[in-house]
Amino acid sequence: MNAQCLKTINRVELMPNIPSPFRMRDWKGLAKAYDEFVFNFDLNGDFLPLIWWDKSHRNFKRNTFGLPSFVGSTRQGKDGFQEAINCVAAVLGATLVGINKSNQGGHNWVLMCENYYNVDNREYLFLNTANWKTGRSFWYEILPNILFYQLAHYYPDTGNCQSEMRIVADRWYEACVAMGASINPWKVPNFDWTAFNFNSRKPLYNGRWREPDAAAGIAWLEYMAYIKWKEPRYLTAAEWSMQFLQKRVENPFYEILLPYGAYTAARMNAEIGRNYDVQKFLNWCFNGDSVCRPGWGVIAERWGDYDCYGLVGSTTDGGGYAFAMNTFQMAAALVPLVRYDSCFARAIGKWMLNTANAARLFYADFHHAKHQSCGFWTGDANHVIAYEGLRKVWDGRSPYATGDAINLAYGAIDFGLYGSSHVGIFGGIINPTNDEKILQLNCLKTDFYHDKAYPTYLYYNPYKIKKAVEIDVGPEVKDLYDAVSHNFLQKNISERTSFMLPMDSAAVVVICPADGEITYEDKKMLINGAVVDYARERKSVQRN
Repeated sequence: MNAQCLKTINRVELMPNIPSPFRMRDWKGLAKAYDEFVFNFDLNGDFLPLIWWDKSHRNFKRNTFGLPSFVGSTRQGKDGFQEAINCVAAVLGATLVGINKSNQGGHNWVLMCENYYNVDNREYLFLNTANWKTGRSFWYEILPNILFYQLAHYYPDTGNCQSEMRIVADRWYEACVAMGASINPWKVPNFDWTAFNFNSRKPLYNGRWREPDAAAGIAWLEYMAYIKWKEPRYLTAAEWSMQFLQKRVENPFYEILLPYGAYTAARMNAEIGRNYDVQKFLNWCFNGDSVCRPGWGVIAERWGDYDCYGLVGSTTDGGGYAFAMNTFQMAAALVPLVRYDSCFARAIGKWMLNTANAARLFYADFHHAKHQSCGFWTGDANHVIAYEGLRKVWDGRSPYATGDAINLAYGAIDFGLYGSSHVGIFGGIINPTNDEKILQLNCLKTDFYHDKAYPTYLYYNPYKIKKAVEIDVGPEVKDLYDAVSHNFLQKNISERTSFMLPMDSAAVVVICPADGEITYEDKKMLINGAVVDYARERKSVQRN
């Protein structure tokens, strides 16, 4: 690896190359089993089935479905209280592992998700329930829009999603203007608020916390809208949002949106020549030095007998409290980032190896009974539902799988579907190789609305020696190109082959047409018209 292409994330450097004890889950198999379990109306037992039909017909005259945010939630089975961050995520997660949710069991689960587009209250946004009122919390009001944009990437012709997505982009553009943005003279909006109320058309501060990383979520939405429709106003809104983050000195991380800002920064830099500080944004995501939510970041410690490096949540609450949803979601944003900035391939690859190993600890079957709060529930025999979170210590036991449902009277069980529903992100991204400690990470799976691209995978070798990594390129003859070393690794290959990966290094491997035509556009290297390298000088390409 060229030294000039190696950029670090400070907190990742605290993590081991190989976490211990090491045990990698079959994340794809788990995501499929989760889908089969939670969408099953025929289950019997305490709190089962989990799913119910919502016949309230809010927003659209059709039935939709509900899933509780927690097993045994006080709102389980109550129409209209189910959350988009749970239900839409469940449909998206299944999609990411290859399940067609537009036609499963005779139902179009994707179309049902359109019910979160709030028409009845005239807010015209995808919100966290079918009868939400904006002005409560930025992340609860932006993430559902992100999830629906992501779902529409895979099901573009479902319902009225295309027109609804444009309205969403228009609405958030207008919110930026209401928060102080203008074009002439150029002014960047102020996102130092708790939320934005679309009825009063004013931002608000609730007197308790601020969520300035809303800028990251809005930047992602607006840039995706720009990529789809090439409407200049959407790019303008993305620029406003990113410039707010670029100029900011203090870490704005609040809950879940900031990683999407890091991704958007890398993509805008690569695609349209911007110069946003990706490294600053990534360190913000990991460091735990947020001024908005002190301690919020990535765990970089061993808890009890387990390495828990890489999990996302609070680094300080009770000594540390990581959450399943946040952990899965960060991977959705950061793995595709390396396509656009391969300098972070090693850092993201190392982090993913740690977090993919540690995330098994969200599940009951990886703990003794005394190290979890609800081991008594026998309804989930295959343990497909995760606990909401993992604490560093509880009552002297470390680590401890638990949640807030019982403590805060949300429900009777601490197993959280709202986090578990995002497991398809890991399932869609993570694939095994010939070595259990070298993962194949799919860089396109959550690279939504990307331009024409060939299959692209991130590999990280954690060993102190070089390793041969096997890859199956299919029956047609292909070339392997590495966007980190900017070289071809193999030429004219087919079926199963291998390439060498140096010690403690990463590769972003593109499976491209054999002997394709190489052309250049600025720093982009293209093969047969598709970008394979966003930072390649023409003179440096080597054909091995």
